[in-house]
Amino acid sequence: MTPVSFTCDYCEGAHPKILQRLLDTNMIQASGYGEDPFCFSARAKIREATCCPKADVFFLVGGTQTNATIIDSMLRGYEGVIAAASGHIAVHESGAIEFGGHKVITLPAKEGKLEAVTIEDYLKVFHADEAKDHMVLPGMVYISFPTEYGTIYSRSELEAIKAVCKRYGIPLFIDGARLGYGLQSPACDLTLPEIASLCDVFYIGGTKVGALCGEAVVFPRGNAPAHFFTTVKQHGALLAKGRLLGLQFDTLFTDGLYFEISRNAIEKATELKQLFLSKGIPLYIDSPTNQQFPIMTKEDLAPLEGKVLYEVWETLPDGRFVTRFATSWATSEAQIEYLASLL
Repeated sequence: MTPVSFTCDYCEGAHPKILQRLLDTNMIQASGYGEDPFCFSARAKIREATCCPKADVFFLVGGTQTNATIIDSMLRGYEGVIAAASGHIAVHESGAIEFGGHKVITLPAKEGKLEAVTIEDYLKVFHADEAKDHMVLPGMVYISFPTEYGTIYSRSELEAIKAVCKRYGIPLFIDGARLGYGLQSPACDLTLPEIASLCDVFYIGGTKVGALCGEAVVFPRGNAPAHFFTTVKQHGALLAKGRLLGLQFDTLFTDGLYFEISRNAIEKATELKQLFLSKGIPLYIDSPTNQQFPIMTKEDLAPLEGKVLYEVWETLPDGRFVTRFATSWATSEAQIEYLASLL
């Protein structure tokens, strides 16, 4: 039997409605590089969903390329980007941002989240330093929604961070690789239009939320940097058959599909959380989204060997493991029940 995987939220291919539309439109000829009817339609639907009629919308192939492209396009050569020490660009992107010539300036975070006061304290100290011209200038703040620990920013937290960015004249960038899962969490007090209004650029994750691949980058106020398209191509993030990305997002933003399938991941993650707790397995963090972090012993994990896949996030001093179990748009009740039967 093939092991059931909870290692990440992109183990499956794509939602059946996307696959069906790919098949139905396969023989239609269309222009490349995003200049096709599918991309035009997807952009219009995303502008409507975000309440940003003037938004610039681009479709890029994957998360790492998207992060690297956005940051490189908005920073000058001597600028770096502020991120949580646990942030995706600081830990899990193989130095892609530094490879592009920009330092990731890491700051302490609480449960994966940067706090406005931490950012402002850093900026105050930096700009008061007489030697600042010898240092990397902080030119952007990057956050993930949800974070690497599955936590989400509240409206007030995001407003406070945005206010700091405004005071110091630097943009706020929201990595939305798992945006659907964050927005559908019962703990979330933000809507998609509010997310758009509180940042300078963000992206809507497709790879982790039902698409085969792809992310939709949104500059809410039509504020894309000059020649952003060219920068996308330079970073290898431009798909010649752009229709494949546009069609997927056009499908995801038809009849609320993106949010409907995101809810499934949250519902199944809630069941996972309750399952672990019912077995006396504590949680490392109280994540309100699709990533759950149970603290497990070798004895807890032994029955899962070869049958259920998961990730080990870190090893605690007492030898127990912080593991990560991630649900997705496709996680089934049968998979949860199977895990329950083994624990």
